[in-house]
Amino acid sequence: MSTTTELNLKTDLFIDGAFVPSSSGRRFSTVNPATGETLAEVSEAAPEDLDRAVAAARRAFETGPWASMKPRQRGRILTRAADLLVSRADAFGRIETLDNGKPIFEAAKIDMPAAAECLAYFGESADKLTGDTFPPRTDALLMTLREPVGVVGAITPWNFPLLQAMWKIAPALALGNTVVLKPASATPLTALLFAELLAEAGLPPGAFQVLPGPGSVLGHSMAEHPGIDKISFTGETQTGKSILRAAAGTLKRVSLELGGKSPNVVFADADLDAAAKGAINAIFYGKGELCSAGSRLLVEESVHDALMERVVDRARKMSPGDPLDHKTRLGSLVSEKQRDVVARYVERGEKEGARLVAGGRRAAVNGRGAFFEATVFDGVAPDMTIAREEIFGPVLATLTFRDEADAVAVGNATIYGLAAAVWSRDIKKALRAAKALKAGTVWINAYNLYDPGLPFGGYKESGFGRERGRYALEEYSQVKSVWVDLT
Repeated sequence: MSTTTELNLKTDLFIDGAFVPSSSGRRFSTVNPATGETLAEVSEAAPEDLDRAVAAARRAFETGPWASMKPRQRGRILTRAADLLVSRADAFGRIETLDNGKPIFEAAKIDMPAAAECLAYFGESADKLTGDTFPPRTDALLMTLREPVGVVGAITPWNFPLLQAMWKIAPALALGNTVVLKPASATPLTALLFAELLAEAGLPPGAFQVLPGPGSVLGHSMAEHPGIDKISFTGETQTGKSILRAAAGTLKRVSLELGGKSPNVVFADADLDAAAKGAINAIFYGKGELCSAGSRLLVEESVHDALMERVVDRARKMSPGDPLDHKTRLGSLVSEKQRDVVARYVERGEKEGARLVAGGRRAAVNGRGAFFEATVFDGVAPDMTIAREEIFGPVLATLTFRDEADAVAVGNATIYGLAAAVWSRDIKKALRAAKALKAGTVWINAYNLYDPGLPFGGYKESGFGRERGRYALEEYSQVKSVWVDLT
């Protein structure tokens, strides 16, 4: 069993540059889902603590050293922090694996380097967002300024605890905003550790706070709080809608990255070996606890059998394993509660007539843990529950289509629009399909590939606003028009 004493972690709230107990003194447990053992007792923030955190963030934004710092100075702090994170990727990855259950290979070798790359990208972008000047007039100079929004409230999920937080923290800080972060209650540890790292890199007090606590209380309070100028939320769609309603009272800016039921479309002329490998990565990376997971595999009828033979063979070889084993590729789900949710969806799929061709059962490693087998359904109809609702687990629903038009129609038959993929050797067909699919990201002959400069966000009920790239810089800034009279 690993504890925070062994890991040398601080588990109080982080406010105004210091770790402090919550006003109520209450704490909650964060659990290693692979073993069921308690990792830490973490301070639980209350609305009173939120007031303290927002006040500190406001001071840092209005009058603190962060407010007067030049963009390149801010950028140097963030790039220094990125270098520190790279050097500690294994330690951060281990903590994230213990807290989330994901394989250490993913956490330490993929997620942490990606988080550091994001931080470095925005550190280097700190002085790159500029205003405009307008066609010259003899009587005036017209221009726009880009200014930070102010105090940003970031509410992040448990599936990629530090990486998803970084998509919000890095651009917000780069532009001179201050941040109050509420990490998911299930996975708060790397956010608290990152607060220490930012302070070590030179971030002044008040620029960044971390408030672990229940989303139902703290998240709602953040959305309502008049001292917070913007909310950036990643999570489940219904929760996003409640955040939006709560934020309406103060008309604060909101960006939402919500759920998905992403179609992964394989045409008959695709490289079937590559498509099968891609389909496995699309749904089983991150244990399927991925908002952009390729949870609907759409296969052209003529190659259905050939592709499914490859997919099922690969799925059956993916055995749940100890997340701390570097060879493991399918770790523990984040909690027993989430495993039970997945199990109910599998039962519903069978009841509605889908064919279970791989997995479908709860699993254990060394007799314990919230594990679930890599699961594949075939013969899924578009109106079945497992084809419509986000499961957030390692469950693949396979559907067929007749032709290009049918593929697009089936792919778009969802309330979501976060991501999609197209597999074809015909680039014209692939591009036509990519344009027709209503999704914020479409991969062609690939899946789950990301770059910090490429925007990410959804259509429809997958939310609005964009993370990453210059689009994220726009999300965390506002435009001021300036008219200079020359007469």
